[in-house]
Amino acid sequence: MLSLKGKVALITGLGQSQPEGWGIGAAIAVILARQGAHIFGGNRTLSSTVTTKNTIVAEGGTCTVVETDVTSASSTKALVDACIAKHGRIDILINNVGRSEPGCPATMAEEVWDSQVDINLKSVYLMCHHVLPIMEKQGSGVIVSVASIAGLRYIGKPQVGYSATKAAIIQLMKTTALIYAKKGVRLNTVVPGLMDTPYSKGLVSRYSEGGADAYMQMRNAQVPMGKMGDAWDVANATLFLVSDEAKYITGQELVVDGGIICSTGRV
Repeated sequence: MLSLKGKVALITGLGQSQPEGWGIGAAIAVILARQGAHIFGGNRTLSSTVTTKNTIVAEGGTCTVVETDVTSASSTKALVDACIAKHGRIDILINNVGRSEPGCPATMAEEVWDSQVDINLKSVYLMCHHVLPIMEKQGSGVIVSVASIAGLRYIGKPQVGYSATKAAIIQLMKTTALIYAKKGVRLNTVVPGLMDTPYSKGLVSRYSEGGADAYMQMRNAQVPMGKMGDAWDVANATLFLVSDEAKYITGQELVVDGGIICSTGRV
């Protein structure tokens, strides 16, 4: 089950924001490689992908990474072209680039809003724009985008740009899934909750004045299951969605959150 042997997976954002721990994109790349997929990645910096690539290669897999600006049409096209030049096809696309900045419409500067839209949402559009015609020609393909429960409900942080763009990703996947339903291409969204990743630790300076330990304890306390998940929880959910075992699932979101969106906050 869940075999991806011989399939080509194109993944954006498979680097690490900090050297310790595993980020979501990195974990997804490793999990898909362990199931036999050839990994081709695009990342803003190549240096942050060394752990991901070395882990995959050490375990007998294949991984190529190209420096990519996912907010640029020319850069994303170059990434897709490079993947096709090397492998001749793209079976799986994982959109996993995102950033959260604080602010409401009254306080968020216009340039910050524009940056949030570009990084979180335009990146998904651009990758789909370049990859969907390839998958349609192949007659098959799977796209999974990583959103957030912040796109489904307020989770206590004033991050209107992040919340709005993550909600938009979910609807972008749903609508496109219907357009491509008869063309052999499936599109779904994995929706992480509060995760213990290197990136989440980096949010302390933006959203907390109590220090890293207090911030992480607060996040754990928000989860009905009593603790945050991790990148591997999201990666395993993503693996299912891209596998043939999920061949009748399209236009859906798979929430991985320890029960947060089901809760009133009184657990």
